[in-house]
Amino acid sequence: MRIAATGSIATDHLFVFPGRFADQLVADRLEHVSLSFLADTLEVRRGGVAANIALGLGRLGLSPVLVGAVGADFAEYETWLKGHGVDTGAVHVSAERQTARFVCTTDAAQNQIATFYGGAMAEAREIDLAAVAERTGGLDLVVVSPNDPAAMVRHTRDCRALGIPFAADPSQQLARLEPAEARELVDGSALLFTNAYEAALLQERTGWSEEEILSRTGVWITTLGAQGARIARAGAEPLVVEAVPVAAVADPTGGGDAFRSGYLAAYAQGLDARRSAQLGCTLAAVVLEAVGGQEYRVDRAELAARVRSAYGADAVAELDIVLATIPTEEKL
Repeated sequence: MRIAATGSIATDHLFVFPGRFADQLVADRLEHVSLSFLADTLEVRRGGVAANIALGLGRLGLSPVLVGAVGADFAEYETWLKGHGVDTGAVHVSAERQTARFVCTTDAAQNQIATFYGGAMAEAREIDLAAVAERTGGLDLVVVSPNDPAAMVRHTRDCRALGIPFAADPSQQLARLEPAEARELVDGSALLFTNAYEAALLQERTGWSEEEILSRTGVWITTLGAQGARIARAGAEPLVVEAVPVAAVADPTGGGDAFRSGYLAAYAQGLDARRSAQLGCTLAAVVLEAVGGQEYRVDRAELAARVRSAYGADAVAELDIVLATIPTEEKL
């Protein structure tokens, strides 16, 4: 199965301020704030939802197609992605804008002040999925993840016009989407991904009840953090898959994207929703124990051992069709 991951491609600049933001604020001077925080550390990480999903799929042995818009500063990042099996031929390079940036400062109380610069992402709406499908010899599934809202709508419409199944993953962009846009992204999707908060927000944004949403999608997968994942479909009792235990959460960044990678890798091999979610939860646990959404390793034996410990020998036997495709040599 050839999967295209559409959505954001970004660079994250993460600062850590050892004090508390609240201690620097003067209650009666909040109308005119001018502050500078001296950070102790800075980490620059590769990110973006589509890039995270694509890289996870590549690490699990697939050859995903990354679809998004970047700036001329993408060269080093592109080399990294290609080295992990990601097809970057459908990435649009802007002549005027830089790759999207996420700049965030976190204080000692885990409060955050952040700015997101969309940059080249605004040009993702210019990408034609028909041309992508022609270049790659056809697409079997398109993931429509957070992106320029107009691009998300266009990609969804392109999928319908081309008859390509699509997975709706609106997540962070739900707050930006108009009700009609949110409904269009969901309607007719083969898969729908949300977290628990987004599930409620999606109902508010679309004006549809859970039952109405289920009547318009094939499978609705909701991640529940430490409680695992909930899988629902019309006319069936929801299924909850327990999470894989995590020794210690080093960084929550990219955990949800890793779940999607694991789920989709199993789905691509024809496995059912339970096994797909189990692999998703396992890969998410690996990412949560690493710092950064892409700075992790996938080891075939270790992944199998975690699946066996959490879900049993039968799960390992069925997921072996995916585990066997994992490259033996991982690169960082």
